[in-house]
Amino acid sequence: MDFIKKYNLEKIPHDLLMEALTHSSYSNEHKGSVNYERLEFLGDAVLELITSEYFYQNTDYKEGIMTKKRASFVCEQALAHYAKELGIPSLIRVGHGQENNINDTIIADVFESILGAIYLTFGLDFAKSYIYDIVVPYIEKDFIFLGDYKTMLQECVQTDKKSLEYVLVKEYGEAHDKTFEVEVKIDNIVYGRGKGKSKKEAEQHAAFDAYKKSAK
Repeated sequence: MDFIKKYNLEKIPHDLLMEALTHSSYSNEHKGSVNYERLEFLGDAVLELITSEYFYQNTDYKEGIMTKKRASFVCEQALAHYAKELGIPSLIRVGHGQENNINDTIIADVFESILGAIYLTFGLDFAKSYIYDIVVPYIEKDFIFLGDYKTMLQECVQTDKKSLEYVLVKEYGEAHDKTFEVEVKIDNIVYGRGKGKSKKEAEQHAAFDAYKKSAK
């Protein structure tokens, strides 16, 4: 738990930290354990407040631009990226059926649930310094996460008044570990293809593939 030491999080009560790291599949198999869903709800609100305040205080963007910019740095792909950089995925507790499918959705949820635990233990100022250290450097670099590409491709299509469609072309694997393949079509022509552990993730990869080609 290197990131626990790095950010001086040892004072988070053990039960609260374990709750933040526990997926519902684990709590369903282990009586008495509590999953992270309530902490995730809280952490999501804390993250939105901190990032909203950052954009308000450090930019002169209009409301619509602030909303769009904020969304790009708190989207699922962004949160999963931060969590992976911290080494959080290896700490997540899941049930036996979920062990091979700790996807970005779960990883992003745990990033938020840990933030919820930080807020409850240390308060808003500490939570703010934690987010400023992890998230703000990406904002300052205007880093583009995969989650932006679906929106960016949509904007390109709207500008050219073309139709855009995502088509599921294949799915395979066990019920608990499926892989989906999606094609993205622009005016009924295939521009990109992507794979993912969810349809949403596959669509994002397909959009990324199409956007790279359209940007050339």
